[in-house]
Amino acid sequence: MQEGSFIWGYLEKQHRPVNKWIDWLWLMVLLFAAVLLFSLNLGELPLGDAHEGTVAQVAREIWSAPPGSLRWLYPTLGGEPYHNKPPLIHLLIAGAYSLGGVNEWTTRLPSSILTAFSVPLLYCIGREIFRQRWAAIYSALIYLTMLPVVRHGRLAILDGAVVSFFMVMMWCVLRSRRDLRYCLGIGIGLGLICLTQGLLGILLAAIAIVFLFWDTPRLLTTHYFWIGIFIGILPVAGWYSAQFLHYGSSFAQVGLVNQSLSPIGTTMERNTAPPWYYVIEILKWTWPWLIFFPQSVRLIWENLSLSWAKLLLVWSLVYLLFISLMSIKLPWYVFPIYPSLALAFGAQLAEIENLPLTSSYPRTWVAGLSILAVVASAGSIYFSNGTVQKTDLQLIFASVALTMTLAAILAERGNGQFLKILLWGSYISLLLLMKSNYWIGELWG
Repeated sequence: MQEGSFIWGYLEKQHRPVNKWIDWLWLMVLLFAAVLLFSLNLGELPLGDAHEGTVAQVAREIWSAPPGSLRWLYPTLGGEPYHNKPPLIHLLIAGAYSLGGVNEWTTRLPSSILTAFSVPLLYCIGREIFRQRWAAIYSALIYLTMLPVVRHGRLAILDGAVVSFFMVMMWCVLRSRRDLRYCLGIGIGLGLICLTQGLLGILLAAIAIVFLFWDTPRLLTTHYFWIGIFIGILPVAGWYSAQFLHYGSSFAQVGLVNQSLSPIGTTMERNTAPPWYYVIEILKWTWPWLIFFPQSVRLIWENLSLSWAKLLLVWSLVYLLFISLMSIKLPWYVFPIYPSLALAFGAQLAEIENLPLTSSYPRTWVAGLSILAVVASAGSIYFSNGTVQKTDLQLIFASVALTMTLAAILAERGNGQFLKILLWGSYISLLLLMKSNYWIGELWG
């Protein structure tokens, strides 16, 4: 028994460097694929809406402020104090202006690059919670090929960066269960979230705390955890204290009550929608991956005693419940849910790797892929019509139609290669969309 344990431990040590090398290789591949997709044709279109314009204007005023004005600490919008959000992303954009001038490309670049890093970060989270590497790989690739992730991640808004910082925090939460030094990373991730989105970062911290309370409650009682949180939020406390001292009660009303807390239980004239708004958003834009949703939910339910299932359930349900209760509804507020969906789908698809090469797959998968193929084919034919001819859209829909058709045929035959076709085809189709002038169009209302 002891000899067998010794041999097994020796073999495990021998394979550990190989596993790390494979992980680093996948991280580099995922990062390259993400940066390419998130940066392609980034500056060819004008800023798309008032949200991008506001972020750009605040960054421009920081960039153009005279030295010693402390505009980086006390940002303005049109010369008036800007209390909406802390200026972390605005500072990064102002830095991009200093290097590359003021244009659409430099405005969108910091947010898009930060969002691109969320792809390898999701792989790291997958490696922490899943035993199989394929589950982490599929999760990251599915997340990379989700249409709303790419579209919103390329915009000059704050939510893509928030998702990346949230993944840093969650990865450190998972690592800290066996190495308490990562508690400092939890605090740093939380601090970055709060310096980007304000006090709504507390919601994302609540997701981590609820998960730990369910899965690893001992971590909540260790002083390392709370010391890490305290160190991480010190810069946040410093920034808010500086605003209080400089602006007084006006900042307390506008910066805290109106901007951070008022979305809950209040009514605003614009951007209001029913509570099920975000469910509709997910149902509209998360195809083709939603065809795996029923099996993924069942897999989570069957493994609810495992950490990964607890994490995905808490992550998705707590956040979805909170944003559904908010009166302000914007499409990118649902962004933090997509990583949890990708992890759930990745866990389900990894199960296929354990099946024989030729296996029987659920009929709903074949039916879903077939319907998507028909819809995409109809779109390609429509945009090839002489009266509404748009060559770019015709090519994009043709690519989607070909992908779904091949995937449906292979899935019908029980060939597991349909997943590779689906991933590659989705990535190529998104590349074509981002290369066109339609990725920021009114399709996304």
